[in-house]
Amino acid sequence: MSKQDALHEKLLRDLAALKLSRIAEIYRDVLDEAARKNSSSLEILASLIGEEATFRAERALQRRIRQARLPKPKTLPDYDFTFPKRIAKQKILRLFDCQFIDDARCGVFIGPTGTGKTHLLTALGYAACEKGITVRYSRVVDMINVLTTAQINGTLERALKVYVKPSLLLLDELGYLPIDKRGADLLFQVVASRYESGSIVLTTNRAFKDWGQIFDVDNTLATAMIDRLMHHGEALVIRGDSYRMKDKDQDEE
Repeated sequence: MSKQDALHEKLLRDLAALKLSRIAEIYRDVLDEAARKNSSSLEILASLIGEEATFRAERALQRRIRQARLPKPKTLPDYDFTFPKRIAKQKILRLFDCQFIDDARCGVFIGPTGTGKTHLLTALGYAACEKGITVRYSRVVDMINVLTTAQINGTLERALKVYVKPSLLLLDELGYLPIDKRGADLLFQVVASRYESGSIVLTTNRAFKDWGQIFDVDNTLATAMIDRLMHHGEALVIRGDSYRMKDKDQDEE
């Protein structure tokens, strides 16, 4: 092995020890480009550090997205605000600056099926991840199933942390399926644990007055849950027809 090769191997080991994997990957190309441009040592260093920082930021973003368990990516610009008959557009737009998360505030999207509640919830999740915020997404029924199994197995405390720890919890599709007493109690535990300490944004197809029917006709629990969500939160009402049925209705005309 030549002296140059030995130096190269040592440099790679040192960069690996420092966890500078992107610099290890590109430094030769950067040095070659610098030689062609006659760049200064400071410019070379700035280029290498910039590449490493960008690489780490992107890797951290992808890790947050994986941990969030978000559905297929959606964006706010892709949402058609002209389709619903009624929508709290300005309130929704304000959500996307994510300032409400710093204040541990909550939001509830209320509207019929097909009006884009899950689209907005998902887009909000990706926007929060891009801002460096920890997120967890789940359908309500899936979270309850996970927590029910954990409770049966004696691991509820650990399972709850998955939904309590992230800065933003996104809960989708409350009201589409009935929730029994155990499930209602577990959902309430999550909401109560995050009260004034972590944000929740939730979607539902049921008005607040109907929540008691969701929770096994438990109006007391429903009232307590709404109280915690709305004390530092707001309802974002969407009215209109199903966007998914739009093309079908046009075809039938």
